[in-house]
Amino acid sequence: MDNAEDLFRRTGTMLEGHFLLSSGLHSPIYWEKFRILQHPEFTGELCRLIADHFRAKGVGAVAGPALGGAVLAYEVARLLGVKAVYAERGEEGRAFRRGQTISPGEKVLIVDDVLTTGGSLREMLEAVRKAGGSVVGIGVVVDRSGGVDFGVPLFRCYRASAPTYRPEECPLCRQGVPLQRLGSFR
Repeated sequence: MDNAEDLFRRTGTMLEGHFLLSSGLHSPIYWEKFRILQHPEFTGELCRLIADHFRAKGVGAVAGPALGGAVLAYEVARLLGVKAVYAERGEEGRAFRRGQTISPGEKVLIVDDVLTTGGSLREMLEAVRKAGGSVVGIGVVVDRSGGVDFGVPLFRCYRASAPTYRPEECPLCRQGVPLQRLGSFR
């Protein structure tokens, strides 16, 4: 998407400062995904890119992690004409609950909002495999990872070049810039 960064800035999705990410890393850039997910027209544009990329893969289900990934899974599944399933976090990783199923061998596309370290997506891969599904690919809105290999095709709507730091190595901490906890830390 040529105008993704502009879209993120206009909607206030791409924030600048000093942020604690859910991975535990620090960054001067944060994507507040719900600021774009609240706009169906923009979410639809991003999901269409993912759906179009994987359309020929014979996807039978689109899986996303609850919460933000569930919105994306629903819309990508709608565009592909297949079901959407959502994995919730539990004591033993992510799992499909509430009667949601993946058939043995079913081709599953995993989607998520922001890829940083890949932890959530690894949990999703494990949940799909435990359920008997076959992962055909992963689609993300923002990839800020710098390159994570999941062993399946990865499509991103936007590749970000935003640094991340371990807390003990963070230059923003050393400069005394206040750390903000957004998203799931609120």
